[in-house]
Amino acid sequence: MRGLPWPLWIYRVLLPVYVLVAFPAWWVRMVRRGGWGVDLWERFAVYRGDAEFEPCGAVHVHAVSVGEALLALKLIRAWRERDGGARFVLAVATASAKRMLEGQVPEGVRLVYQPVDFRWAVRRYLDRFEPAQVVLVEGEMWPHLLLECERRGLPVRLVNARMSPRSKRRYSRLAFLVRPFFRHLDRVAVQEPEDAEIWEHLGVATGKITVAGSMKFDPSGAVRGQQREEFRKMVDELGRGRRVVMAASTHAGEEKLLVDAIHAAGAFAVVVPRHAERRHEIAAELEQDGKKVVLRSRYEAVPGGAVLVVDSTGELKDWIEQVDLVIVGKSFLGTGGQNPAEAVMAGKAVVFGPHMENFEPLATSLVAAGGARRVAAGELQAALTLLLADDAAMARMVTAARGVLSRHEGATQRLLDLLGAGDAK
Repeated sequence: MRGLPWPLWIYRVLLPVYVLVAFPAWWVRMVRRGGWGVDLWERFAVYRGDAEFEPCGAVHVHAVSVGEALLALKLIRAWRERDGGARFVLAVATASAKRMLEGQVPEGVRLVYQPVDFRWAVRRYLDRFEPAQVVLVEGEMWPHLLLECERRGLPVRLVNARMSPRSKRRYSRLAFLVRPFFRHLDRVAVQEPEDAEIWEHLGVATGKITVAGSMKFDPSGAVRGQQREEFRKMVDELGRGRRVVMAASTHAGEEKLLVDAIHAAGAFAVVVPRHAERRHEIAAELEQDGKKVVLRSRYEAVPGGAVLVVDSTGELKDWIEQVDLVIVGKSFLGTGGQNPAEAVMAGKAVVFGPHMENFEPLATSLVAAGGARRVAAGELQAALTLLLADDAAMARMVTAARGVLSRHEGATQRLLDLLGAGDAK
């Protein structure tokens, strides 16, 4: 390996400081999200069981949060369809992602926490599992992991690579610090042709960059949600025949705004917050505004109707199947937006606010094609009223939106080709 880059010494000094400073907030989040005490030591590469029974030589897929974990699961399932004998370790960074995946990972897939990127922890992790390759989903890069994998001759591939405009600006300013690490990536699969330039600027050789489209927006192989009788019963009892509108992946402050607009349009509101642990905060805010609130975790039918707050993780797809229209959260009061593709794939009309920066150019393409409506907060009620009264208009939106997503058709298979899925050993 070449001489150690000087930014690594800065990183080695700052990482322990960061962990110590961040640990209290991290601990609070773990307690709130139910992750405290659940395989905590895996974060430091200390595992239960004998190492000789681990799936050595497997493909390791690294995902951070719930969204990336679901993409990793999609990739693994598609890989298994191509090569049924392939073995995997799925490493996640958050308790929410691990808890959500525990009931969904296919048999034979080892689910663990990613180790904190201390050099000694990364080495323990690699010594125990001896991966064949490491696949990073979307954007998390860890210097010690990259350097140690190169030292061992292990390829590290980044798939579905994306950067929000904010991340591009930040990385562009810090390119001189990250280039010594990013150049160790064996392959980078970007979503759009214009994404290639930033990765070249960050030190990835042009020949290592492939435009593959977005696995997140690839309609082929997408698993739709289920029509669950339990959910339909809740909607029927609380909705009382009204059209159903979901406020999906909402962030702090948005719930009252969106529920007010939904009610003013004469519809029943289903709120699915981005973070389920905000359930009591959301309920208190809505109740203070005079609304009845029912939590999905403590469901009871109440007279006179109520707002249903879905305070569970990993059920978004199934809840989308129960509604007529989806409002995308973090796009009105927050910045960045959330993914509209799942609602489009489920055949639902989509409305979002002005702030969809993290999902450009998809959001702009949807609007331009007539596949989604982008509205300001003050325009939301009128937009909902018009759409809910016109099923034909909503159907045209869905058709146009699916046409936009079709540009990413086959992205998952292109990624599998890039990763060598099914290649002869």
